[in-house]
Amino acid sequence: MTVPADRLSAFAARERAAFHAARPRTRKALADGADRFLGGVPMHWMKDWPTPFPLVVARAKGARITDIDGHRLDDFCLGDTGSMFGHSPAPVARAIRKQARRGLTYMLPTKDALEAGRLLTDRFGDFRWQIATTATDANRFALRVARAVTGRPKVLVFNGCYHGTVDEAMVTLKDGRTVARPGLVGQVADLGLTAVAVEFNDIPAVEAALATGEVAAILTEPVMTNCAMVLPDAGFHDALRKLSRQHGALLILDETHTISSGLGGYGRVHGLSPDILVVGKCVAGGMPAAVWGLAPDLAARFAAHDAARPQGHSGMGTTLSANPMQFACLRATLAEVMTPENYATMKAGARRLAAGLSASIARVGAPWHVVRVGARVEYICAPGPLRNGTEAVLAHRPELEAALHLGLLNRGCLIAPFHNMMLVSPATGTRRIDRLTRAFDDILSQLFQG
Repeated sequence: MTVPADRLSAFAARERAAFHAARPRTRKALADGADRFLGGVPMHWMKDWPTPFPLVVARAKGARITDIDGHRLDDFCLGDTGSMFGHSPAPVARAIRKQARRGLTYMLPTKDALEAGRLLTDRFGDFRWQIATTATDANRFALRVARAVTGRPKVLVFNGCYHGTVDEAMVTLKDGRTVARPGLVGQVADLGLTAVAVEFNDIPAVEAALATGEVAAILTEPVMTNCAMVLPDAGFHDALRKLSRQHGALLILDETHTISSGLGGYGRVHGLSPDILVVGKCVAGGMPAAVWGLAPDLAARFAAHDAARPQGHSGMGTTLSANPMQFACLRATLAEVMTPENYATMKAGARRLAAGLSASIARVGAPWHVVRVGARVEYICAPGPLRNGTEAVLAHRPELEAALHLGLLNRGCLIAPFHNMMLVSPATGTRRIDRLTRAFDDILSQLFQG
């Protein structure tokens, strides 16, 4: 069953008109100031929201965003995981106020830093930690370590992967070859020289790539999350771990999105044992921060390599990384926000949301499916389950998804713009979840039943 094109077009036109009419202050504010920014927005991907023009936010608290026209939106995007525990958690807000009186950056550790290291180990496992500002940076630095200790040039990634803007992750498969993704800005070097892409869940392809002896590390999410959620086959991660050790490659687990899985992320919940762990986005409660950690044996290998390195630039680190504000927010988040109790609330809400969306899909007979990873839920406008990045790309229906997103927003519910993803925070509550499922059901009724 598909949505008739004329019905979809009429629905989208109504929703665009409603959005436009409801936001006169937003339109005026953008007209008065947006032209100072390249492309009219402070960060170019803000144009990717499927709205006639961007929202302008007045404030956000808990699981709600209010725009400058006074519309109060139940926020299921939550900064695309950056505010997964809700906007401005009280312990983090207190930590910011306290640290602001002590200084913002001084390139030296604090007592909060030492406590954050202990809490990171308690939450995620025995690693030797470093602090970055973004998960993209953390992944870049982790790859430097991997190449340094192995002496190998290439990184194995999965087609359709998400690892921020790391160059080696900006690749795709074309006729069996690893090439730069279409639309990559300003790319001149051949990314196939430093990366090799294979399909997720394809263990024979992984083994063939590792057998060349060129691969320093496998960089993977536990679950593919950005192209559309793709779950690992049973035994997939065990096979990755076995093959990486067999062929002398490191295993890097990027939990930037799958931290939604539960306390300690997917790897801790499912007993995985990476050589390097990367976590970003919400790890400091919304303050820009990321962490990356080396397993103790790898840390010892890197220490031996680093001892012979000439004094000077390592290519790892940025001036404002590991600043005292990050440490204060890390400590507050890990100790008081990233708790078993909050995760239990989030996962229970996500189960309720997934069940409600699935019921609406079944009611109208749409050939869609819903995937949940802990507190993270996604509806996918195609049959499932999906097994790899190629299937995930083919599952997208851009015009339909844009109309759904705008329809939900006009009904007071904000979801992620780049994929049909929703997060349940500790502050979300069942009333907001049920309001979203009712809005989703209303839209599906209009699209499928007229």
